[in-house]
Amino acid sequence: MTDTKQHVALLFGGDSSEHDVSKRSAHNIFDAMDKEKYDVSLFLITKDGIILDDAASHRVFAGEKEEDVATEVASQLDIANPLAPILNLESTKKIDVFFPIIHGNLGEDGTIQGLLRLLKKPYVGSGVQASGLAYDKDFTKKILTATGVRNTKYVLVTPQNVSDWSYARISEKLASKILFIKPSRQGSSIGIHKVENEAEYEAGMQDALRYDTKVLVEEAIEGPEEVEISILGNEHPQASKIGAIKVPDSDAFYTYDNKFVDASAVEFTIPVELPEAVSNEVTQMALDAYQALELKGMARIDFLVSEDLTPYLSEINTLPGFTNISLYPQLWEASGISYPELIDRLIDLAQDEFERQAQILHDFKPLEAKDQKKVYKAK
Repeated sequence: MTDTKQHVALLFGGDSSEHDVSKRSAHNIFDAMDKEKYDVSLFLITKDGIILDDAASHRVFAGEKEEDVATEVASQLDIANPLAPILNLESTKKIDVFFPIIHGNLGEDGTIQGLLRLLKKPYVGSGVQASGLAYDKDFTKKILTATGVRNTKYVLVTPQNVSDWSYARISEKLASKILFIKPSRQGSSIGIHKVENEAEYEAGMQDALRYDTKVLVEEAIEGPEEVEISILGNEHPQASKIGAIKVPDSDAFYTYDNKFVDASAVEFTIPVELPEAVSNEVTQMALDAYQALELKGMARIDFLVSEDLTPYLSEINTLPGFTNISLYPQLWEASGISYPELIDRLIDLAQDEFERQAQILHDFKPLEAKDQKKVYKAK
């Protein structure tokens, strides 16, 4: 390793339903990274929550069965030690930047960000609070509505109130015969159902509640076109061109299989031709949402554009996919930023945000006890 190289660690895997997608994203990022510029370590988090070290993670990358490698590593752990699953991170002292690419919980909900903050290491992407808020669709929509960013109307269903919300009641409240059921804290279209009657609603709700204790039931938008935009940056983010997705007529929406298994039947239009006013509105709504949630590094933001060309913000993904068919890097390619350059920028943004936060802590000087008393008396 030369002094000019940065040491970057890829964190991937995790215990969510998007485990395998995360592994494919990590593969692509690893392959695209300039090895003349970076030394790259791998940390695969198994489905059981054990962090494999660089050597074991490389074995999985090379084709060994993850289950076999994970079993071997687990057998060497002191299970009486509660820190055992994360002890392989002891080598982090030599790592300059972490690049988490863990989709779903652990990665997008603020968990891994909290760990990296404790380790006092720069990391790609949003912080603890912003990640947690953006991962929760309910909280996200509340913030978007409060800041004037248009999004779909919905009803929040939980195990406590599920008996109060029938299909008929929600359909009447939202003025929509077609409803979409979505777990509030889940990604990659897992647990999502399009329903049009009571039987479909009950089955879809039962499935969605398997994944989360908060479930959104959203109105349907008339004849929607699904479009996506990529955002890059910290305090002054920039937006990519806009892309469109058309799923097969047999699918009600952009499914997990469409996204990550077989996209051969999906039509991607990058960039998509929209009226200039609509494109400008989508771009501004995306930037407004990104800043309202105080996101950092990157996000892919999805919209539904209705038949009358009204855009509605649908979802925000703070650690979007980097697989061969993922739209986040494709949209930047179409906007003039290559895959390797995109990775460079994300790493630079991670270090910039780390330094900014460190400066804030350095400049903060708490009041002395005697001065605090003066403040309280003044109130």
